[in-house]
Amino acid sequence: MNVPTALRPSQAVTTPSGSAEVTSSAAGRSTLERRARLTAGLAKLAATGHLAPLARQISTLGGCAHTIRVTGHRTRLDSATGEVLDRFVSGQLPAGELLVRCGNRRATRCPACSTVYRYDTYQLLTAGMRGGKTAPTSVAAHPRVFATLTAPGFDPVHNQPGSGRCHCGQVHPDDDPLLGTPLDPEHYDYTGAVLWNAHAPALWARFTTHLRREIAKAAGLTQRALRHHATLSYAKVAEYQKRGQVHFHAVIRLDGPTGPASTPPAWATTQLLDHAVRAAATRTRVHHEGKLPRQPQPAGEVPASPPQGSDRAGRLVFRFGRQIDVRAIRGTDFTGSGPVTDRHVAAYIAKYATKGAETTTGTLDRRLRLLAELATHDITDHAHRMIHTAWHLATHPQHAHLRLRQWAHMLGFRGHFSTRTRHYSTTLAHLRAERTAWRTSRADTQTPTPASAETQPGHTGDSPVGDRAGHSTDLAPGHRPGHRNIAGQHVDSDTTRVISHWHYAGTSLLPELEHLANLLAAKRQNRPEQPTRTRRSDRSGDRAGHPVGHSTQRLTGAVRPGAVA
Repeated sequence: MNVPTALRPSQAVTTPSGSAEVTSSAAGRSTLERRARLTAGLAKLAATGHLAPLARQISTLGGCAHTIRVTGHRTRLDSATGEVLDRFVSGQLPAGELLVRCGNRRATRCPACSTVYRYDTYQLLTAGMRGGKTAPTSVAAHPRVFATLTAPGFDPVHNQPGSGRCHCGQVHPDDDPLLGTPLDPEHYDYTGAVLWNAHAPALWARFTTHLRREIAKAAGLTQRALRHHATLSYAKVAEYQKRGQVHFHAVIRLDGPTGPASTPPAWATTQLLDHAVRAAATRTRVHHEGKLPRQPQPAGEVPASPPQGSDRAGRLVFRFGRQIDVRAIRGTDFTGSGPVTDRHVAAYIAKYATKGAETTTGTLDRRLRLLAELATHDITDHAHRMIHTAWHLATHPQHAHLRLRQWAHMLGFRGHFSTRTRHYSTTLAHLRAERTAWRTSRADTQTPTPASAETQPGHTGDSPVGDRAGHSTDLAPGHRPGHRNIAGQHVDSDTTRVISHWHYAGTSLLPELEHLANLLAAKRQNRPEQPTRTRRSDRSGDRAGHPVGHSTQRLTGAVRPGAVA
């Protein structure tokens, strides 16, 4: 089936200069005419029976904002006999192309895909605190804490201190745009702020090294002997404060010598882990080879104040701020008396896994090719200065290894937002494979082809070929521990070889398909609301992978986003 090509835009309407009302009405008529043409095209597809297969294919995208279109083929062979088990060609699909989700984790880029990423992160974190997936349930009894490590202060900023009154003498509401901005931008240490963000990943890596040393010291063991008694597991996420500095939230757990399945030793307590985290964060230092330029940039762009201080050799030294928050994590049964619960922690961290600097600081969510591009973006003055600082610092040889221009839109931070140790819990890849296997196991007969639809090449009976997980979305030549082919027959991946070849065809849907996707999204939003669930179902809602509804108020008081260490 051939999808109608994009229609030509309507001719521009000439209006007198200064006539805003005429221009607005002309634009409105043009939009209505375009929608009418697209709707007429969909009506033709419905008359030929092609609309329903298209709707099914688009519905598998889940509302992705930047759908990727690819063309190609995939063939599965029996490794022993060379027999072709099944063959899939993208041209067999109703849209003529394979439509794949973008998978972007940023909420500002794709709300649909970022929501799936947030749910998966919630399940990953929860499994490491209460068990499930690939982690044993015994981890719920292991010592674990929720730690927050912040950046130091580079000059006073507008914030919301505990007293309620800022340094400027005012009380700022939560939506005040002044929060996080310097009291005196001309004296703010933008150079130190950018360089600290650039060294934040190294600080975290050094912190984990010191943490193992502190645990061994508190247990009276050597670092080499510690591995035979206990192992350290953690999962952390990076969050931006309103002032543009990165700080880390982490779930840290002590396990036995072989990982989460083994019992930790008797000396491994929550108090010991709390003390070790605080001591390691205080001791952590990172040195930067090189000195600041004597005349970095003109006044107002890159202040020449030293960022963190320097050692005897003149090297810059970076450290964490004084605000270090460590809290014990209790089980769900201790919600009333415990400081924080595993459910609260998982929902709190997963919320920030999809947010970048653009959400809190008002900067960009994509890279800059030229500094002149900033003029086309509406960003805050504070973010503008930090981006300028990163861009100009990259011209100095001593900062070349930091790749500040590539990460200027991230205000210098170039690390991973979410990381974990190998034995903490399951992986995102495992969660995606489980979801794919569940979708694949669903019988294709649940969505039969209408009687008016023509049988396409590759259809098996009444089951159309769609880009369901396990069929056309399986782009990689790897295999899962078992799947079903297009004919519904079980295929063992140990004796199956997959040969695939795909070409990138473009990003975003064609106009007609995009119009159909908008109609489907509007239909989903207009569905009647489900009856209110009982309290018992609310408590078990996180088992389905939806952290919605879990309160995070107990954690927001740990570190204020605009606070200065």
